[in-house]
Amino acid sequence: MALSLFGFTISRNEVNDLGTKAQSFISPEPEDGAATVSGAGYYGTYVDLDASSKSEAELITRYREAAMYADASTAVDEIVTEAIAATDNEDPVTINLDNSDLPESIKDSIKIEFNEVLRLLNFNYKGYDWFRQWYVDGRIYFQKVIDVTNPKRGIVELRNIDPRKIRKVRKIDKQKDQKTGADLIKNIDEFFIYNDKGINYNPQYSMAAVSNQSIRLSTDSVVYVPSGMMDLEKHVVLGYLHKAIKPINQLKMMEDALVIYRLSRAPERRIFYIDVGNLPKIKAEQYLKDVMARYRNKIVYDSATGEIRDDRKFMSMLEDFWLPRREGGRGTEITTLPGGENLGQIEDINYFQQKVYQALNVPVSRMQPQNGFQFGRAEEITRDELKFAKFVSRLRKKFNEIFLDVLRTNLVLKGVITDQDWKVISEKIQIRYAQDQYFAEMKEADNLRNRVDILNQIQPYIGSFFSKQYVMKNILRMTDDDIERINGEIQTEGPPINNTMPQQ
Repeated sequence: MALSLFGFTISRNEVNDLGTKAQSFISPEPEDGAATVSGAGYYGTYVDLDASSKSEAELITRYREAAMYADASTAVDEIVTEAIAATDNEDPVTINLDNSDLPESIKDSIKIEFNEVLRLLNFNYKGYDWFRQWYVDGRIYFQKVIDVTNPKRGIVELRNIDPRKIRKVRKIDKQKDQKTGADLIKNIDEFFIYNDKGINYNPQYSMAAVSNQSIRLSTDSVVYVPSGMMDLEKHVVLGYLHKAIKPINQLKMMEDALVIYRLSRAPERRIFYIDVGNLPKIKAEQYLKDVMARYRNKIVYDSATGEIRDDRKFMSMLEDFWLPRREGGRGTEITTLPGGENLGQIEDINYFQQKVYQALNVPVSRMQPQNGFQFGRAEEITRDELKFAKFVSRLRKKFNEIFLDVLRTNLVLKGVITDQDWKVISEKIQIRYAQDQYFAEMKEADNLRNRVDILNQIQPYIGSFFSKQYVMKNILRMTDDDIERINGEIQTEGPPINNTMPQQ
């Protein structure tokens, strides 16, 4: 069995003993793509001889190859750019703790540690790369490096791990119930297996012996953020590019076929009718070959060596036609076969190109250069843009696990909170992403205009039905920090601009 190295555990044992809790005979669904093995099982690699199915490592390689295709790369860049905005005057992501009722000292400590998380990830410079890697591969791994002599320093470094070299494993120990005869789950042990030479896991094959070069890592020592998409059997994590692989292959095939068709149909070809008289068949064919060899020399200039050579290695579809003609015909004749006339039709290429964009949930209008980008009011936003914005928002929420996992480890190691406290605090932590500056300004101005209009309409009811605090938080959408800062500025500058709003 592989040794347990470079792992550490926070506030809980590596083996979860379920003996004192409510027991069940149903195994937990591997929503994170963990390989589930029984207590007496073992995990390792395999050799797929018939290539009937792809391993997870090969699947990730296919995702990366698909992302290198021009149209797919443009669509992926559009998604990643929309999710991670490049701004000069603010951080790409910030933390919001307004919904939590924690003391201010704890909030300040959490904000400081969140900035430390961004520093460990170098997110201001590599945030785009991390998000693109997670989106293309469908998962991302980091090893948490700590100072063993002084764990209270927290995480000192995060090292990215190739997802083809690591795999999460969930070992389940079951015990037969004496009354019902059902196999109840007794223990669940989760860990990671790392092998520098790569891990090829296929759920359709039985587990082979683990290589001695594999390393066992505890779950708390690795940051693991999957895409959340699983195959039908829920054994393998799928990437967001999975449903676009087929349209991408079809598009490449159609483009290659179009190039071949144009090369073969574009040139005008000649038809030589050679009079062979009354020659027998064998002598007629020999005479025809002699004529072809005499007039069909292909003189080619080699630009690499500067030589001129006779090269006859051409595709037959580009060659002229030589046909024998018997005595009594019209004699030797040369005619011309016209080239293709529909070479400019690319509707099928455009169709598969749109299929690629639809598979990646990118609005087709964004990929068409003739369509300019327009900033409109909320009622002018198209349905495709609204769906795309919601899709990017879901991606962000799933990607937030990378921040929360590292933040939890640092807070627990440094003694700011306990592991039990984190389960309550994490539900109220919000991660906010920066927006594109020009679009954000236009959107903020539009929202502020609408809020001020609502404020003018409810102005007579402030103090009777609405409080000033309610208006500032729910109508003007101010945070606690904004309210505190604005109240301080009002006291410094003098009486408020709107004297009709009653004070609390």
